[in-house]
Amino acid sequence: MKQPISLRPGLLSRLFRKPTALASLSLLLAVLVAAVFLPIFLSHDPHLTSLQTFRPPGAEHPFGTDLNGRDLLARTLEGARISLLVGFTGAAVSLLIGTSVGLLAGYAGGRLDALLMRLVDVLYAVPRLILIILAGFLIDPWLQRNLASFQGGRWVGYSKIAILILALGCIEWLTMARIVRGQVLTLKTLPFVEAARVLGQSPVRILLRHLLPNLSGVIVVYLTLTVPAVILDESFLSFLGMGVQAPQASWGTLLSDGATALNPVQSHWWLLLFPATAMSLTLLALNFLGDALRDSLAE
Repeated sequence: MKQPISLRPGLLSRLFRKPTALASLSLLLAVLVAAVFLPIFLSHDPHLTSLQTFRPPGAEHPFGTDLNGRDLLARTLEGARISLLVGFTGAAVSLLIGTSVGLLAGYAGGRLDALLMRLVDVLYAVPRLILIILAGFLIDPWLQRNLASFQGGRWVGYSKIAILILALGCIEWLTMARIVRGQVLTLKTLPFVEAARVLGQSPVRILLRHLLPNLSGVIVVYLTLTVPAVILDESFLSFLGMGVQAPQASWGTLLSDGATALNPVQSHWWLLLFPATAMSLTLLALNFLGDALRDSLAE
C-alpha cells in the first residue's frame, strides 16, 4: 500500500534542516509565548485609559501610548491573541468543511460531484465582504441575546469574534475543497483503493482509512497558508470597522487607529509601526513555514 505522504520517515528532520523553517518556527513560538504569557508580567491594562496620550516609546511604555492613553504594548499583545485565535480557529473550520466536501465530491463523482462544485463556483462569485456583512446582520443579534444570559453576559463582547471565525472559516474552504477533490480523483483509481473495494470495505472506511492519510501532507501544507489568509481577512475587516469592536483590539483595529493618527503636522509613528511589524513578521513566518513544509514533503 502506498505510504501516506505525511508519515514518511525523516519528515521532521528534513524540515528542521531548513534554516527558514527553524527561523519561522522560532518566530511563531516567540509570538505565541509573548501573546499568552507576557501580559501576566505587564502592569498595564490594555483597556485602561489615562491622561498620558500619545506618549512616544519609553521606559514606562516600551511601545508608547495611543489617543486614549492606553499602553500600546499591552494592546498589541491583545491584538496578537485575538488575531491568532481568529486565524487558527477560522482555518480549522475551513479545513473541516473543505476536506469533507472535497473527499465527498471526489469519491462520489457524478451528480453529487457536479452539484458540490457548482456550489463552490457560486460561492466564489459572491464577494466575501457581502457574506460576512450578512452573517453579522443575521447572527449577531441572536448570538448576543444568548451570550447575555450566559455567565452574567461576560461573553457578549466576543460575539463579533465568534462570527468572524465562523464566517471566514466558511469562506476560505473553497480552494481547499477543490485541491482535495483533485487529489481524490487521482487516488481513487490506484490499486490500493481498488483492493479495498474488492475486500468489501465501506466507502466511509476507504475515505478515512486510505484516502485521507494520503492527503494529509497536502492538507497540512495548505493549512499553513490558510492561517495567514484568515488573519489578513480579519485585519482588513477590522481595519474597515466591520470586525473586532472596541474596546477589544486586533492587529486590524490597531492599524486602523495608527492610520488615523498619522497627519502632516505630527506623526505618531509608533501607533502604526509596532502592530504592523508584529503582524507582518507573523504572516511571513507562516508563509515561509508552509513553503518549507511543502519542500520537505516533496523530497
